Amino acid sequence: MGGHAGNLRSVAVSASADSRPPHVAVVGGGLAGITAALACADAGTRVTLLEAHKWLGGATASFARDGLTLDTGQHVFLRCCTAYVDFLRRIGSHRGATLQSRLDIPVVAPGGRRAAIRRGGLPPPLHLGAALVSYPFLSLAERVHASRTALAIRDLDPRDAAVDARSFGEWLAARGESPRAVRNLWNLIGLPTLNVDADGASLALAAKVFRTGLLDVSDAADIGLPTVALGQLHGTPALAALQAAGAEVRLGVKARGVLTGPAGATGVATDGGAVEADAVILAVPSERAPGVLPQGALDDPSAPERLGSSPIVNLHVVFDRPVVRLRFAAAVDSPVQWVFDRTRAAGLSEGQYLAISLSGADAWVDRSVEELRAVFLPALRDLYPSAGQARVERFLVTRERQATFRQAPGTLELRPGPGTNVPRLYLAGAWTDTGWPATMEGAVRSGLTAARRALLALGRTDRLPAEVAA
Repeated sequence: MGGHAGNLRSVAVSASADSRPPHVAVVGGGLAGITAALACADAGTRVTLLEAHKWLGGATASFARDGLTLDTGQHVFLRCCTAYVDFLRRIGSHRGATLQSRLDIPVVAPGGRRAAIRRGGLPPPLHLGAALVSYPFLSLAERVHASRTALAIRDLDPRDAAVDARSFGEWLAARGESPRAVRNLWNLIGLPTLNVDADGASLALAAKVFRTGLLDVSDAADIGLPTVALGQLHGTPALAALQAAGAEVRLGVKARGVLTGPAGATGVATDGGAVEADAVILAVPSERAPGVLPQGALDDPSAPERLGSSPIVNLHVVFDRPVVRLRFAAAVDSPVQWVFDRTRAAGLSEGQYLAISLSGADAWVDRSVEELRAVFLPALRDLYPSAGQARVERFLVTRERQATFRQAPGTLELRPGPGTNVPRLYLAGAWTDTGWPATMEGAVRSGLTAARRALLALGRTDRLPAEVAA
């Protein structure tokens, strides 16, 4: 993409040349870049954050359309997402999200059939035993078999390259999991988290999802939901927090390359000129990184592009009246995957706004609005029979063609760590080797790790962000 920036050079500005603290340039204003910039500013460095868009938040932003405030995607978090929750507190927006006191996932099926996946009070993994035993969308034999498979997942090492080389679907099939069990249980959780179905997903990343979220700690999977638009939860308060911390934020500025000198990274080239810095943190999507990185920065310069990408499609349906009381639900035996009630967050005063989130949406991303409407409106009415009496006032489609990297077998070796072969140049982003799938938690953790490495390289040991374990 775009060629390499290895021919760009500048003279390093030494922090010892004056009494000012060192300067860190952060490229990218998504969650990873915001986190890195805040951590560096909190540690006393000068910070300049460069973002190509006119807003902060990256893939977790909002926009106005037809009088509604729509999110670029539907995002949830779990209680185990501790770095992300701390991030919300740091930018002062934690009151814009709620966290369940106990895991409770409503599951809906055609004909208005309903069930729930709830955790009990027993220690893991027994805390999910009652939910699995009573789950009506599998046979008794399938439920018993699934419980044994869950125990086997606990023995998998997500950092083992041999585990990463296998597909989750192939492993499930080898264990005798039925196609219905894969559809109605394993993909119910894995697909929205990994953004690819079980057959195309890395077994290692699937193991991380199920172990960390559901099997190792009883309350880890309690679900958190935004109660406001994502722009209000992330971008707007993050800009205020950065400015209050003394960071300079430049929006609408696209980085063209990392400047280097004999001592390493010395700044960033932009269309408006060079931004000199003592260290650079590159927090851009994987598909954009090769066009900005200097030559030789990575041992395998093709790795970011070889990660590939996986799309998400969101369908925004506005009814003239409320049709369901559930804040969110997962669907089975339906083309619908997950449904979220975003009425209040979107600023809708009458009716109800439901957002359908389709992960791993290769089959849907190129369909026309008319085709999607013809498939998903009847499907939604099958799930919520009361919707059959309501009038659809708006049906909008948003497409994230490169929503996440493709979390396929073999990706472990393609995800670089925070360091590069260029001194004082660091990487951040959910696609880097965080040990997590491509989630908001992974993005925040990557920003903290990159900031810590940059600060240590600059000799700043006060107020270092804590190390975050995978």
